[in-house]
Amino acid sequence: MKNIFKYILIASSILCAASSCNWLDQVPEDELTLEMVFNDKTRTEDWLAGVYAGIADPYWDHMKFAGYDAMSDDCTLPQAWTTFGWNILNMVAGNWSPASEWQMNYWTELPKYIRSAYIFMENVKPLPSAGVPASEVELMKNEARFLIAYYYWLLLESYGPIPFSPGLVSSDASYDELMLEQTPFDTIVDWIDNELIETAKNLPAFYINNNKFGRATSVMCHAVRARMLLFAASPLVNGNSDYADYRNKSGENLFSTAPSEEKWKRAADACKELIELAESNGYGLYYEMNAAGQIDPFLSYQNMMFTRWSDGNKEILFPRPGGCDLWDYEKHAQPRGSGGNGALGVSQSLVDAFFMKNGLPIDNPMSGYSETGFSTSSDLRTNTSWSLGSPTATPGEITTAGTYNMYCNREPRFYVSVLYNDAWYRQSSRRTEFHNHSMDGGGYDSPQAGYLIRKKVSPDVHVMNNTYVYRPGILYRLGEVYLNYAEALNEYDPGNPDVLIYLNKIRERAGVPMYNDGNDRITVNASDKELMRELIRKERRVELCVEGIRYNDLRRWKEAEAVLTGQVEGMNVNATVKDEYFRRTKLDIVRSYKKAFYFQPVPASEMDKNPNLVQNPYWLSNE
Repeated sequence: MKNIFKYILIASSILCAASSCNWLDQVPEDELTLEMVFNDKTRTEDWLAGVYAGIADPYWDHMKFAGYDAMSDDCTLPQAWTTFGWNILNMVAGNWSPASEWQMNYWTELPKYIRSAYIFMENVKPLPSAGVPASEVELMKNEARFLIAYYYWLLLESYGPIPFSPGLVSSDASYDELMLEQTPFDTIVDWIDNELIETAKNLPAFYINNNKFGRATSVMCHAVRARMLLFAASPLVNGNSDYADYRNKSGENLFSTAPSEEKWKRAADACKELIELAESNGYGLYYEMNAAGQIDPFLSYQNMMFTRWSDGNKEILFPRPGGCDLWDYEKHAQPRGSGGNGALGVSQSLVDAFFMKNGLPIDNPMSGYSETGFSTSSDLRTNTSWSLGSPTATPGEITTAGTYNMYCNREPRFYVSVLYNDAWYRQSSRRTEFHNHSMDGGGYDSPQAGYLIRKKVSPDVHVMNNTYVYRPGILYRLGEVYLNYAEALNEYDPGNPDVLIYLNKIRERAGVPMYNDGNDRITVNASDKELMRELIRKERRVELCVEGIRYNDLRRWKEAEAVLTGQVEGMNVNATVKDEYFRRTKLDIVRSYKKAFYFQPVPASEMDKNPNLVQNPYWLSNE
């Protein structure tokens, strides 16, 4: 197996081929040959497992290496962590260039997996005597085909137009054949779209054998397709005038120069197809019910991230094979005084985004929100048995008397997602102490804005006891698709009843009043396109927080420059006594986002190798 993975890692790619790497087709004499690999069942399966290995961990990879969470306004991390390899924090501060290292390095890494997938498709064969029938071979080929399309989408999402020539590059290809220029964005989208549609026809919607959980399915194909088409319809790449002069060496425009409403329809149709395919095969939002047979919004939202598919979590559309078995995420999200590296935090901006329990945003005068004083009584809710806020483990006790009013009477998703100062911390049977010179506060292993991430961290994790629990690595889930569908549909068909229906499905599960639910609690004009766009975006911010989605939302909406630039707000974390801590304060954390940053730069080393590449927009002008 070691030799197989060594061979996979040196396998060349289309993009690598553009750097004259055709010598990689030669297999050293001391390595396994392709014939040896594909005449053996275990080695064949190991090869395919190696192709799957390019799928990122949506916990640690999305936070530290890809930076989708760290670079968004969902999270705050200590700049001092750059000393410990957190290069992504330099990007948060705006300190990056084509010569910088993006630790995921998709430009050079993903093509290796793509080429390995093509090699697999060319060489895999039935092994009847070993129990590998022709039907299994066809299934595995389609798994590899899915992974090729998925990896091309990740490249496109990260870099925009890339050199693109699907298939294996011959070892005797000429220099001109290897020096590929970038292909227009929409051309690649169309190719990936067709590949995913065709591949889905040859894959099951799910596997009865739970050992295959995470293997490619038709639902996964359509999930990737729907998210891609939503991105392709969005303002960043749908007629963005900022890219009007961005052309390849042949003079082709690499992005569309005129907005197309049809792209929104195409995205909406893809989302609806996915929803119908998934729901007809038993997928659905994850629910836990209370004793009265009603939705328990706290446990539903919390355990949606932890419950296995085999235990009834049919919201998972695209999981990472094998889940995520590294526990750095949990350790860095736990208070320092309880054995964690407690600085994996959320921002004040995210705290402010959560609704009140009456479903209104905090800036609505009718919401009941207050930033002054402390509560005089407990907040007891009858619709849940969630008790993480209760020192006495009283079911439904969400906050106790003496809680800062900013954190009182908020919606369920807030309490599941955010660990705030003076909150009850069940694992250590104490309250958190995030003010300076306390057991959890001060220095770089403490919440920089005053909050730790609670979402995606199981309440049964206990760092000091080295107790961790399984959690699936969820890359795509049905809740996101409902919001994707509502967004795309609102853009091309405002007032369509489905917009409100699918937005309300998310709010219902979250335990907040739905819009236009007949009780006149929150009435909106569902035909108002701009209003509904705002409501959908607010719901996405909360529902999908710290799931690696917010950063790409800000990119595709062209809002990253405005949102991800400036001084960050938080609590008064330098206060040495608790009473002075609860005050909104400008922090010594400054974000910077330039126009160039919407796409990763073509790595400078690749520009040096291939004269037919052009650098992504604004990187050369430092805008």
